[in-house]
Amino acid sequence: MALPLVIATWRFPQKTLNHLATHAQVVCWESDCPVTREWLLEHVPEAEGLCCLLTDQIDEDVLQLGKQLRVISTMSVGYDHIDIPTCTARHILVGYTPGILTETTADLAFTLLMAAARRIVEGADYVRQGHWKEWKPNLLLGQDIFGTTLGIVGFGRIGQAVAQRAQGFGMKVLAVRSPRQDHEDMEAGGVVEIHNHESSNTPPVTFVDLPTVLMQSDFVSLHVPLTSDTHHLMGMSEFDVMKPSSILINTSRGAVVDPSALYQALQQGIIGAAALDVTDPEPLPVSHPLLTLPNCLVIPHLGSASTATRSLMADMAVENVIAGLRGERLPNCVNPEVYQ
Repeated sequence: MALPLVIATWRFPQKTLNHLATHAQVVCWESDCPVTREWLLEHVPEAEGLCCLLTDQIDEDVLQLGKQLRVISTMSVGYDHIDIPTCTARHILVGYTPGILTETTADLAFTLLMAAARRIVEGADYVRQGHWKEWKPNLLLGQDIFGTTLGIVGFGRIGQAVAQRAQGFGMKVLAVRSPRQDHEDMEAGGVVEIHNHESSNTPPVTFVDLPTVLMQSDFVSLHVPLTSDTHHLMGMSEFDVMKPSSILINTSRGAVVDPSALYQALQQGIIGAAALDVTDPEPLPVSHPLLTLPNCLVIPHLGSASTATRSLMADMAVENVIAGLRGERLPNCVNPEVYQ
């Protein structure tokens, strides 16, 4: 009997591909560039499984053509790029890759915090441009981190992991949970439990509302999903209540921040700086005004970009697909109601 067809919008690590190939025929997009819409629409009609990335829009057009699809697996924690209601209505299982990128993304968030506070990129550029002639007492003065206040917006797994890192810097941590829920946090598109900090490694955290976090924090780190509630969650009215020296860090979703308002806030000195792993739009055009500001650090969505983490994500995405093709429960399923 012929093996089912799985299409993938990226190239798997060889060992992961070999594993999947024992369960399915596999056709991969071979370019390092993002998959084209034409390629996806051409190949999805014959596919029973689809492995995609958060940059791939799996919308009504794709699902309409993918009449044989039984399982879709995204190599990401977020799944706002997939039309989940339509998948559920058509009994298509959707898998995702939560948990394994928590520590790596938290590392990156704290790296951005430190780099922005101490103006590391500006300093490196200063040296490369040949400006470093002597030591100066007022050269590229930054902000202290130790003993300051960190505000965490969205206290799921990644938010909690960032709080643990803040503990080593003696920071006071304020947090606001997801706008949608009190005892659970939706993080980057997935439901994440809130752990009791008294019985875990998470340091003491004071839970307050968003305005309090913004007014009292020296650093504000965003860890919420992109939903109708959080789209442009950070706009001019939010920046206006932040400290003039405060630094915004975003490793969640680009559209959580209004980019025009952020540019105005940074350009006018309403807030001190921003460090962004995600942008709106993404990728950010080289002509975008945010890239003209020395107090705005932008990197190309590197939150989970470690060799070990990306390999584990690929393995998890493939295990989801294999389970779906075999009629088994997905290890990590977005829409388990399909089983009912």
